[in-house]
Amino acid sequence: MPDASLSTFDAYVTAVSFDAAGRAVFALGDGTVRFQGGASVQAHDGAILSAAPHPSGEGLVTAGDDGRVVWSHGSEAAEIASLPGRWIDAVAASSASGLIAFAAGRDVHVRDVADAAFARTFAHEKSVADLAFEPKGRRLAAATYGGAWLWYARIDSQKPARLAWAGSHVAVAWSPDGKFLISAMQENQLHGWRVADEKNMRMGGYPAKPRSLAFLSKGNLLATSGANGVVVWPFAGATGPMGKQAAEVGYDEAAMVVRVAGAPALPWVAAGLDDGRVWACDLTGQRIIPLKAEKGAPVTALAITPDAKTVAWGCEDGEAGVASVS
Repeated sequence: MPDASLSTFDAYVTAVSFDAAGRAVFALGDGTVRFQGGASVQAHDGAILSAAPHPSGEGLVTAGDDGRVVWSHGSEAAEIASLPGRWIDAVAASSASGLIAFAAGRDVHVRDVADAAFARTFAHEKSVADLAFEPKGRRLAAATYGGAWLWYARIDSQKPARLAWAGSHVAVAWSPDGKFLISAMQENQLHGWRVADEKNMRMGGYPAKPRSLAFLSKGNLLATSGANGVVVWPFAGATGPMGKQAAEVGYDEAAMVVRVAGAPALPWVAAGLDDGRVWACDLTGQRIIPLKAEKGAPVTALAITPDAKTVAWGCEDGEAGVASVS
């Protein structure tokens, strides 16, 4: 087993990511943000519902059931926005544009880290479940019932582009070249669009709901949860996965993959299972490296560094770890 540092927090692990310094940063259900090395920030009076790395690469932006969006860095917590009485279910941030977006019910709000006076609000017909900035940080995708809505994040009055597909869309991800938008649905399937012509892509066959999506290998591959192994879709070429078959890596009939993380430029993927185990794999050789072999509560958060040398995870019961991938 690779070297690992383990922690036990007293709360559900909502999210984990790595900051620019390579530290793992955990967002917890008790409202705290915990940094690898021991620093802790009480960011929210209540649970953290969503988190994203700050555009600067320093610390974490979190959204909570206290109606606040907070930037935790060092030992400080700086409030970005407050919507008293609202639950803020989704947050996204762009290092390219310096924008932060967050969703409360049907409304999506946008802030600019370089301009405290900047604010935009975009209204939807149904509640927004997830948000994602396109790679350049100019357009924002909102997953909602009936499809995804696309907004130009800095423009005040506009009509969104609507990528329609019947059903409830609960998670969304852009391909690194900005050509494709992929959503996870309430059913056991993904749906995708080629943004330029809104061509639909049905990506089904899952035994469970694929909630976690991660592009890797310079955008040539998309890894997802929702099966007994990591499902990997090919995205090379102008047509993406259309007419192509997905592969399944690390199949284990005794468990389901519930979280995935990918190294953006490398063919490395990490997987978190519903029985608490964690592994990483170089897809060029498909050698599985166990990082957490002990079974336990389901993995709820997972991250891998861009160089694919370190993986961090958190679990439903507050168990967390950081391991080197050897």
